[in-house]
Amino acid sequence: MESDVKVKQITEVLDQLAEDTSVPRNIRRGAKEAKDLLLGQKDALDVRAASASFILDELANDPNIPLHGRTLIWNVISQLETVSNLKKP
Repeated sequence: MESDVKVKQITEVLDQLAEDTSVPRNIRRGAKEAKDLLLGQKDALDVRAASASFILDELANDPNIPLHGRTLIWNVISQLETVSNLKKP
């Protein structure tokens, strides 16, 4: 399914961000939290994607985040917007 592939790609980028030691600890923790939320099965995919986007948006506005981390987060947020529009068959 297309949505599963997209979610897997997004979680890989979030893992990369969560393991990047040049990024502050709170940003790494937030990336892991967003990933866990996205992979949870409690809510519908579009709700999970919106929740993860909200967390990531907060992180992107952190003044301590390095530029490469902010760019990664913006890319993930744009990918999450496309996930919200995908429907599972």
